[in-house]
Amino acid sequence: MPANSETGIRPGAIGDRPTMEETLDTAEKPAASRTPRFDLESQGMRHLGTVHWNLTAPYLYEHAVRRQEGELGFGGSFVANTGKHTGRSPRDKYIVNEPGTKDTVWWGDINQAIDPERFDGLHQRMLAYLQGRELFVQDLYAGADPEYRLPVRVVSDHAWHSLFSRNMFIRPPESELEDFEPAFTILHAPNFLAIPELDRIRSETFILVNFASRLVLIGGTRYAGEIKKSVFGYLNFVLPTRDVLPMHCSANVGPKGDCAIFFGLSGTGKTTLSADGSRTLIGDDEHGWSPRGIFNFEGGCYAKVINLSPTAEPEIYATITRFGTVLENVVLDPVTRMPDVDDSSLTENTRACYPLDFIPNADPHSLAPHPKNVIMLTCDAFGVMPPIAKLSAEQAMYHFLSGYTAQVAGTEVGLGKEPRAVFSTCFGAPFMPRHPSEYARMLGERIARYKADCWLVNTGWSGGAYGVGKRMAIAHTRALLRAALDGSLAKAPMRQDGNFGFLVPESCPEIPGNVLDPRGTWSDGRAYDEVAHSLRGRFENNFEKFEPFVGSEVKRAAIRAAA
Repeated sequence: MPANSETGIRPGAIGDRPTMEETLDTAEKPAASRTPRFDLESQGMRHLGTVHWNLTAPYLYEHAVRRQEGELGFGGSFVANTGKHTGRSPRDKYIVNEPGTKDTVWWGDINQAIDPERFDGLHQRMLAYLQGRELFVQDLYAGADPEYRLPVRVVSDHAWHSLFSRNMFIRPPESELEDFEPAFTILHAPNFLAIPELDRIRSETFILVNFASRLVLIGGTRYAGEIKKSVFGYLNFVLPTRDVLPMHCSANVGPKGDCAIFFGLSGTGKTTLSADGSRTLIGDDEHGWSPRGIFNFEGGCYAKVINLSPTAEPEIYATITRFGTVLENVVLDPVTRMPDVDDSSLTENTRACYPLDFIPNADPHSLAPHPKNVIMLTCDAFGVMPPIAKLSAEQAMYHFLSGYTAQVAGTEVGLGKEPRAVFSTCFGAPFMPRHPSEYARMLGERIARYKADCWLVNTGWSGGAYGVGKRMAIAHTRALLRAALDGSLAKAPMRQDGNFGFLVPESCPEIPGNVLDPRGTWSDGRAYDEVAHSLRGRFENNFEKFEPFVGSEVKRAAIRAAA
C-alpha cells in the first residue's frame, strides 16, 4: 500500500513500525550480502545470529548506539567505557606450546605456556557462546607493504570494537573483500569468561594465542588494545622468518627523504616527538624493517590522551572531536559532552583511536626508505643521563636489549617517592614472543648495513632526580633531534661519558652548554656520582640474562657498575 503523501507513512503502519535493528539490516543489505567466499562457517562457526561484514563507520555507530555500548561525544567521537580493565592484562596472556613454538618462543613470565587441549576446550566453549549472537566482522590488512602484508579477520560481538579494528588496521579496497581469506583470526567476546579452575589459568580474563592454528581468543576484557597488540605479537613471531625486523617504534621522513625511527616505552615521547610538522609521519607505534625499507603495520593511531595539549599536540587533539574516532575511558562534560582530557578519574590510560589520515602530515602509503637515524628514547627520572648521546651499533644493540626508562610516583599504583627503573627489552617486552637476542641481532645487522646513526635521547629529568630536578625542556629535546636528523650533530666534538660509555656532544646550536653535561646541572656533584653508580648497577643486573646470547663486542659495550 502506498505511503500517505503528506506523512510518508503507510496506512496502518504505526503499530507495526520496523525496529531500529530491522531498519539497519534493511539499509545495509547491499553491504551485508558481500559475504566473502571464505566465511565464518569455513572457520567452524555455525548457528550464528546476524553477521555484519565490513560495515563502515556510520553503520557501526548506529549499531553501537542501539546496543548501548557507549555514547557520542561533542563533535562526533564515539566514547566507550571499558570497565575494570582499563589497560592490557599481560598476566592473562598465554601462547599455545606446540611443536612450532616449543623451541622458538621465549618462554617465561612474559610468554606463558598453555597446552593445546586447554586452548581447544576454551575455543569450543567460546564457539558455543557465540551461537545465536549478532556478530561484527572486519577483514583487514596488517602491513602497508603488500610484499609482507598479513590478512587479518576480527570477529567481535561488540560493534564499537569492530569500529576500533577498522580504524586501527588497513582497510582493503572493496574489490578484494570477496576473495579475502585471513591468515590470522581474532575471536573477541568481552563478556565471555573463562573458568579458572577448569581452564587452569589465572583468572576469568584470557588472551590465548595459537600460532599453529593462526587464532587468538580474547575474553573477559573490553579493553580494545588487546586486539591491536594481538596482531603485533603475531607479526613479531612470523616476520623474522621473512627477514623483517618487527619494531615497537614510530617513524617519520624529512623533506629530503631521510627516515628516522623512534623506539620508546610509554611516557618517553615517542608519539609526540615523531609528530613533527616539518616531517611526514609514517606511523606512531608499530613498523617493520624489511630489505625494502620501513613500513607501518597499521592504518590508524592509538594515542594516549591524558593531559593532551591543544597547543603542543594540535593534530592529535583535533581527533578527539571527530566523527570516526573511538575514545576509551575519556570522561565527557555532562552538559556539553566535550571530552575532558585532564580527567583521570577512570584511568590515566585514556586513549583515542583514529584512522591515520586524520593526521594532516601522514603519508597515505605508510612506506619509507631505510632509516638514516635510529632514536632510542628514555625518560630517566634519576636525572643522570645526558639529553642526547651517540651510540655505536654495539651500544645500540645493548640499549635495545635493555629497553630502559624510569617511572615516577603517580604514574602507577604502588610506586613510592623514589623513581623506579624499568627495563622492557626491545622497548616492548610484552609483545615479543621470540628471544630478544633475535630481534637485537637483526637490528645490529641493519644498522651496520645501512650505516644508520644511532642516538639515545633522555626526555626525563636534569639537575636532580624526580622531585628535585626539572623535566627536560621539550624545546631543547626538539632542537637536539633536529641537529641529529640533519646530520650536523654527528659532526660535533664529542666526549665519552665516564659513567655510561657513550659519546656526548659538547655543543649544539640553540642549546645552553651546561644542558649537555648532566653532572654539571646538579648542585651536588657527589650526589650525582652516587645516583649514576646506582643506575649503572641496575643496568648490569638487568643485562645478566642476555649476556649468554650476545657476542663479545656487545658485551664490551655493556654498562658495568664498576666502570
